[in-house]
Amino acid sequence: MIETLSHTLRNGMLVLLREVHNAPLATTWIWYRVGARYESPGITGISHWVEHMLFKGTPQIPGHDLDRLIARNGGTFNGFTAHDFTAYFETLPADRIDLALHIESDRMVNALFGDDEVEHERTVILAEREGHENDPEWWLNEAVMTTAFQVHPYRYEVIGSRDDLLTLTRDQLVAHYQTFYRPNNAVLVLVGDFNAHQLMSRIEHYFGDLPAGPPLPPTHWSEPEQQEERRVVVRRPGPAQYVQIVYHAADCRSPDFAPLLVLDAILSGAKSPAFSGGAQTNRSARLYRALVETRLAAYASSTFRPTRDPHLFEFHAMVQEGHTAEEVEQALLAEVAALQERGPRPDEMVKVIKQMRAQIAYARESVTNQALMLGMWEVLDQYARADALLDEIATVQVEDVRRVAQTYLIERRRTVGYFLPL
Repeated sequence: MIETLSHTLRNGMLVLLREVHNAPLATTWIWYRVGARYESPGITGISHWVEHMLFKGTPQIPGHDLDRLIARNGGTFNGFTAHDFTAYFETLPADRIDLALHIESDRMVNALFGDDEVEHERTVILAEREGHENDPEWWLNEAVMTTAFQVHPYRYEVIGSRDDLLTLTRDQLVAHYQTFYRPNNAVLVLVGDFNAHQLMSRIEHYFGDLPAGPPLPPTHWSEPEQQEERRVVVRRPGPAQYVQIVYHAADCRSPDFAPLLVLDAILSGAKSPAFSGGAQTNRSARLYRALVETRLAAYASSTFRPTRDPHLFEFHAMVQEGHTAEEVEQALLAEVAALQERGPRPDEMVKVIKQMRAQIAYARESVTNQALMLGMWEVLDQYARADALLDEIATVQVEDVRRVAQTYLIERRRTVGYFLPL
């Protein structure tokens, strides 16, 4: 196992360094413990909007210079917001690490929120939301989330509601930035071709004197336990019927997390362990064989991803022409029932565990992905999980998968959504 050096600066910022000398590259990630999970009605979408604003530059580095600086030095950069976190990264030649450190330390405290730029981003984000609204599955997912979650902010789309995007103010954005974008709420992760102990002095130079932020507001949320099945139907123009079924499940710190990951892989194939959980359904997986090969559905998939608080185990399907949402729902539930009754076959488990190990190994190939996994796991739980996940999965047995299917995929924990085109 590759060693990770961990150090906390006096202002509270955690630093994680991992040396990887396969290529003369280094990636720098800064993670903030803020996202849609930290929002409430009236300010939904504020974290995503602030993420956009940090690309608008500082007095030292104007926004239009960021692209030029990174490209001129042979690198790439980006940022994103999720429910549990916000992250930015730069991947550069290893001898250009200081550029990334300079950019991230500067915009941690000096980001500009010009009135014109705030209004420009309002237009950009509203257009982004309108683009999502062209997708029937987006409408369905929004309806299902707000039905499944009654209290927890996981019910909100990361991009925010249209009403909130129209009314959020510059002062609210600045206050959010000054509260959450501070060293005591950040994790700095660097992976690549460097000497970790020597690099720490450079990190102290750029970040050590930055002031810690104010006390963070409490963010504990407890979703009431669901007591009965909920159903929602969305009727809008669209090309086909869609089905989404979700069950309240466990967070990433639960001992049931690894068995639920394996259950997801049994149903629709092994996926990347990153937060998005995205992958095409494996053609040998149960959902593909039961719904796609039989031409009930154009596609069918399951999703379970790591989250800080308990989230959902999800099923998604597009109904094939000539069939109905009800038929697809029953086919999905039949696959759930089969696993609850008999569990996966031993040979199926062996194959899926191998696939999952391959996905995790692939995620470790690049320095960028290694830093992504270290940072993601630190803000969700602890960075050591990035290396421990293989061992966790290896201990999962057939009966564990059957048990979590019986525990979580039950009627009273279920929300069913249909999209029916007008």
